[in-house]
Amino acid sequence: MNQLRQLSTASDRDAGHAVREQVRLRYAQAATAVRAGAHNTDLLADSTCCSPASCCGNPSADIGGFGAGLYDATEAAELPLEAIEASLGCGNPTTVAALCEGERVLDLGSGGGIDVLLSARRVGQSGFAYGVDMTDEILDLARTNAANAGATNVEFLKGTIEDVPLPDGAVDVVISNCVINLSTDKPAALAEMFRVLAPGGRIGISDVVAEDHLTPAERAERGSYVGCIAGALSKSEYLQGLAAAGFTDPTVEFTHQVADDMHSAIIRATKLVR
Repeated sequence: MNQLRQLSTASDRDAGHAVREQVRLRYAQAATAVRAGAHNTDLLADSTCCSPASCCGNPSADIGGFGAGLYDATEAAELPLEAIEASLGCGNPTTVAALCEGERVLDLGSGGGIDVLLSARRVGQSGFAYGVDMTDEILDLARTNAANAGATNVEFLKGTIEDVPLPDGAVDVVISNCVINLSTDKPAALAEMFRVLAPGGRIGISDVVAEDHLTPAERAERGSYVGCIAGALSKSEYLQGLAAAGFTDPTVEFTHQVADDMHSAIIRATKLVR
């Protein structure tokens, strides 16, 4: 069965809600752990949290492909410590998106806020950075981190990536860091990215992507859904999904392996001016 499909039946939707609740719980636990003094390496190694090796006991998964170590140390050092410790992504989408002064940016699944805070610095006071997350504990942590960073051009909103609480054409850039794979309704998530982008806008995403020959069952063998592995799209599925959502010039570029035949990847596409 293709990973890229809408939830069409009641049983599909029930299963999707169950997975979403599992994801929400995992990230709530991560936020609570950071507040209690846990380090990023603790989260990545914790069997209740967010790396493929820990969640699944999969020896082929590489926790070094996730977390705070993927950010420039000098840049990250200027942020609140808890924003860094809570970072569980598979890339650095702020550099992928090549943000410019004055742009409006949306981070889908913004977690502890590291990418929103970095985006806010890159776009300056003439720009703005939004974060959307569904987990109250994570949102509380992100808002605290923003206050501690003195960031005034940011806002964290409660919502899902399949139903973003922003109007049409609200932003110039959409970023995301290892979150699209967690969606149980990826066509809806991709459509929302397209909807909230202004004409001429673009996406710059980091995500886990499977090689085309892997079936969904083979992806699940390599790691759990909450570990960012089982729910990953293949490269072809990603390209097809972006085109179906209306994007032009989609690209998927593998960067580093995170499990056998599965990679962190940079995903880019644009929304043409009509």
